Amino acid sequence: MLGTMTEAGSTPSHDELVATMTGGMARQDLPSFAGSERLRPDGRPLPEFRAELRRIPDAINAVTVLATLAAAVALVAAVIVADHWLATVAAVPVMGIVMLRMFILHHEAAHRLLFSNRLVNDVVGVNILGWLPFGTGTHHYRRGHANHHRDEFGPKEPDFLLYSLYPVSRASMRRKLLRDLFGVSGYRIVKPRFTGLVRPRFLLLSLRFFAGQALVLAAFWAAGHPWLYLILWALPYFSYYQVANRLRVIAEHGGMTRTPDRRNTTHHVRQNRLARLFLVPYNVGYHLAHHVDSGVPARNLPRLQRALEEDGYLPADAVWPDYRSLWRAMVRPEPEPAGVS
Repeated sequence: MLGTMTEAGSTPSHDELVATMTGGMARQDLPSFAGSERLRPDGRPLPEFRAELRRIPDAINAVTVLATLAAAVALVAAVIVADHWLATVAAVPVMGIVMLRMFILHHEAAHRLLFSNRLVNDVVGVNILGWLPFGTGTHHYRRGHANHHRDEFGPKEPDFLLYSLYPVSRASMRRKLLRDLFGVSGYRIVKPRFTGLVRPRFLLLSLRFFAGQALVLAAFWAAGHPWLYLILWALPYFSYYQVANRLRVIAEHGGMTRTPDRRNTTHHVRQNRLARLFLVPYNVGYHLAHHVDSGVPARNLPRLQRALEEDGYLPADAVWPDYRSLWRAMVRPEPEPAGVS
């Protein structure tokens, strides 16, 4: 239940929650947009332009998937060969980056945009990439994520609380990131898989989850280092991945609100190499373009974003120059001590 009890003792409506918990970073001064030769008034690409954007680069995506899976194997192999605690420590955040990349590819597959062949798309992107890094490898994420795209901040928004109440106090942001870093957030995510073992409705999901982790553990065991499962698989997920995931998603929707105008549901941040390496790989940082048309493959989102800016849908002053400036804006200034002028 998202709401708390009102003074009259009733639960607030969803519209009341939206009014009181969202919109802290939405803008009321965005210019109207009448459309262009390439775009509809709501920013969606017109049919001819959209047909170009909708092409899925199967060969490139296949290489990307193989390279991402190979990176996880190569990282473990490098740690084993190095046989030094410093190499092991350094590998933890790197594996977190690899896991983040696996999830972003899984997200692409959830939109059925990873491969044009639906069977290949689902087996590789959903059942493998969505299974091994602490997932169930089922279509449950796809169904929940569809609600996110259908109506951001709506009644069925799966991550309403994650995006709400921004800007927050510095203390609140610190608590959130510390919970992510020290495993509290990760524990809350995987806890339903443990409780699902005694709940018939969720038993199959839980069994599938644990089967995936058993397979990963078996791979570490076969390499002769089963203990590395905890350090190079569990620890990156429960630490680096959770921090990076929060920083990414609040940069996507934090402080925005429920509206048909996607410019006030989703931020756009200017992309750079460091951000793409550590936080927003595979063009997932072009998130406004993704929400304007979630049927455009990630490889083509930069082209759609350019059209949104060039044609006047998104004014220049609505683009955040970098992630640091956006995160800073999400933290309320500390009040000055009494008596200080």
